[in-house]
Amino acid sequence: MPKKGKKGKLPLSDEEQLLLFQQKLLAEEEMAKKKERLLSQFLKDKLAKEEHNSALNLNKINTQWRTVLREVKTRELHKDIEILSQTFERVVDCKDSVIKSLAKDLSEAEEQYAHALRSHLHSIDQLLALQRCRLNLLEESYNTELEALTKEFETERKTIIDQHEKEIHYLQDVFMAMEQSYIDSEYESKLEFQSMWDDLKNKNLEEKHFLRLKLENIVEDLWRRFQDALKNYTDATEDQKIAFETLQVKDEKSSKEIEAQMKKIQRLQDSIIILKSKIMVHSRESEDQNQYIRKDKELVLAQLRKLKAQRTQARELSQENLVKLTLESNATLKALRRIVDKGEKILKLAEICRKFETEEEKVLPFYSSVLTPKEQEEIEEIYPEELTEQLAKVIVNYTGMENFWKRYNKVKLEQLSLQHRHVQLLEINGKLREMLKQYLDGISVSDEVMSQLNPLFIVNHRSNLPQPLSTPTTQPGDKPPPTTYIIEAAHVISHIL
Repeated sequence: MPKKGKKGKLPLSDEEQLLLFQQKLLAEEEMAKKKERLLSQFLKDKLAKEEHNSALNLNKINTQWRTVLREVKTRELHKDIEILSQTFERVVDCKDSVIKSLAKDLSEAEEQYAHALRSHLHSIDQLLALQRCRLNLLEESYNTELEALTKEFETERKTIIDQHEKEIHYLQDVFMAMEQSYIDSEYESKLEFQSMWDDLKNKNLEEKHFLRLKLENIVEDLWRRFQDALKNYTDATEDQKIAFETLQVKDEKSSKEIEAQMKKIQRLQDSIIILKSKIMVHSRESEDQNQYIRKDKELVLAQLRKLKAQRTQARELSQENLVKLTLESNATLKALRRIVDKGEKILKLAEICRKFETEEEKVLPFYSSVLTPKEQEEIEEIYPEELTEQLAKVIVNYTGMENFWKRYNKVKLEQLSLQHRHVQLLEINGKLREMLKQYLDGISVSDEVMSQLNPLFIVNHRSNLPQPLSTPTTQPGDKPPPTTYIIEAAHVISHIL
């Protein structure tokens, strides 16, 4: 060993020193790495132990907290059960009272229904009796009017038939008179024609006889001359003689035809004259009749115009009355429908309000005046009003509305009280909302909550609330303050969820 030391004390070169220095540095680095590894392993083990211990402690705390919460929850449930049992008993009592009141109401309603039914049947019987009497009166009036109308019709019918028969007899008499006058005129015209014809015939015969005598003398002279000339002529014109004979035959025939036609013309002229005379007579009679008929026609047309004007006026009046009646009927129907709807709404509201009435209101629906005599005297002094006839009539008309106004005023007072109570409950609700908000701010964690005062926020056993200046000293007789357990809400919620 000393030899080695002596050998080690020998001077070293620079390279050897560098190598030794590097070895030392490497050894130091390895030692440092080993220390770091040991420290990290120690810290990991310690952290694992701490985590294990914290988990155990958390489990213990949670179990204890759960027991405490279970006890609190059981107490609350017991209290809730007691409250629910009380409320259930109260509700059952209320339901029993409601059932009893409903049974009473049902019996009263049945009695009212029976009474109303009896009154309704009685009124129906009265209405039926009135209707029967009305029908009997209407039937009697109808029968009397029918008899009067039948009598008037029969009398008018008899008068019309008599007038018709008279007119027929008058027309027959007129026709017979016209025929007789026509026969007389015809007979007279025939006699005149016969006399004229005889005169003319006699004149014609006389003239004919005179002319015959003249002509015979002339003809004898002419015959002689003619015979002489004839001989000369026959000798000269035998051919013309033959033609003349033929023409003479034709002349005789044409003369006969002319005579026949002249007779026909004479007859026709006579008949035309007779017919013209008849036409003149008939035209005069027809003109008189036409004038009479025209006068009657003008009178009838004037009466017809008057009747048409009266009919148009009556139709316009009836149409105006019908329009007015329809408008008034529609207005009345609408008003009645509104009244019926209002009545139905009022009845429905009354039925709905009937359910919410108390037993006292059902027994005594119309309360007496709450005002004292002094208060009434003060009101009369404040609002003096003399009783006039008109006001008395109005008061008499509205006496039946006193009970209604009493109930209306009562409902109005209850409404005002409920509104006042509603305002109070709104204020209480606002206060409770503020308290709930403070509580929720206390159990929640946020920047806004952290910036404000929070009694549940504790760091290192200290809260951000201002500490009191002096702590009260405990006396030996005082009880120690109760211990409070504080757990973070986030931690509880994380374990619950």
